[in-house]
Amino acid sequence: MSPTLNNIASSLQRSGTFINALIAASTIALLLLVAGYALRSQMWTMSREYCCSCAPPRRRISLLERKLACLRFFSITGRALVAPLTWLAATLLTGTYYECAASEFASVDHYAVFDNVSASRREQILAGFPCCKSTPSDMIQVRDEVALLHRYQSQMLGWILITLATVAILVSRCLATCCSPLPSRQHWYWTNHLHNERELFEQAAEQHSRLLITKRIQKLFGFIPGKEDVKRIRIPSCQDWKEISAPSLLCMGDDLQGHYSFLRDKLDEESEESKSEGIELQP
Repeated sequence: MSPTLNNIASSLQRSGTFINALIAASTIALLLLVAGYALRSQMWTMSREYCCSCAPPRRRISLLERKLACLRFFSITGRALVAPLTWLAATLLTGTYYECAASEFASVDHYAVFDNVSASRREQILAGFPCCKSTPSDMIQVRDEVALLHRYQSQMLGWILITLATVAILVSRCLATCCSPLPSRQHWYWTNHLHNERELFEQAAEQHSRLLITKRIQKLFGFIPGKEDVKRIRIPSCQDWKEISAPSLLCMGDDLQGHYSFLRDKLDEESEESKSEGIELQP
């Protein structure tokens, strides 16, 4: 867990109240869950494709596509839950956080030292056990036994959470296969197809964009960056700089071909010598 999350949790734990402890656990787990969703590119793609009302009108989405989209959403949710569940399990296994949260509810009626202590004062003393640096000598044994009991309970809850998460993963994988609208082999193929499609598209898009911008930069300046034997350069005109000062980024409207950079199609349509002179470089 990052230092920032540790600081947030520690500041809320010191009060020793159950409400603050619950808020701390819920807040950090929720932040990790939101981050798990936000870091998934598939989530943004699905949101725009199926949920975003501001998206441009598209073809009608069939029932089969909606079912497959639901399967993808549950798959993304399962991956997003890994971080918060891991944090909760690690926190429970260490026991410190649970000890701070549950100390004020410990049963100490069988300790004689608390016989003449009021209920409110007893709750205040118990809440301060995990975080107090100095404890009265007659309560050190009580503090140690309560801390040991809470660590045991916390570790048991941690292992129960790990067991339930493991069972949930197995059940969800079985349900994803059984409830899929596709046969088992076709579902396996579809899953691999989505993975390969995303991976190959990213590779092709990166290579294509580099080649495209390299071509347009060459037409603007007359050479390619990194080329050693540059013999001729082109001096961009004032009009060239004006035209590349505003980007044209998207395929929108009635354009048959989109423009994706500051270096728009005007550079593609004109030759290197059309608008400004060039300078020959002698080797």
